[in-house]
Amino acid sequence: MFEGYYWIILFIVLLVVEILTLGLTTIWFAIGALCAGLASLVTDSLVIQIIVFVVVSVATLIFTRPLVKKHFNNSRVATNANRYIGESGMVIEDINTLTATGRVEVKGQEWAAKTADPEGKLAKGTTIVVKGIEGVNFIVEEKEKI
Repeated sequence: MFEGYYWIILFIVLLVVEILTLGLTTIWFAIGALCAGLASLVTDSLVIQIIVFVVVSVATLIFTRPLVKKHFNNSRVATNANRYIGESGMVIEDINTLTATGRVEVKGQEWAAKTADPEGKLAKGTTIVVKGIEGVNFIVEEKEKI
């Protein structure tokens, strides 16, 4: 007979691991262990308890992880050049993608730039939005006027 105490011990161990890592890695299995411990109060069948553990663990992982990740990681700040994607700037040297010339200023920093169109051109003074990064060049497009 498999006592429910083992499930509760497993629950506590997984909870401690989760608290120490703060990575949302074991919480799903801790919930499964808690439910399996509750199932042990109803049945002595180890097979049923294991099924409850697996089903609850997988279900909580599938249904709640995307929601938790969305809210858990929303304070991360992009680093390096990636933080400029979506930012507005100004063309400070005519952009000609065909001849690989052109510069923009974004957030006080000067960058080499080109358009996504291989023959794209943008004149000095044009307001742009950074759409991506390719090598050392910002990929930019003209910002739509509102």
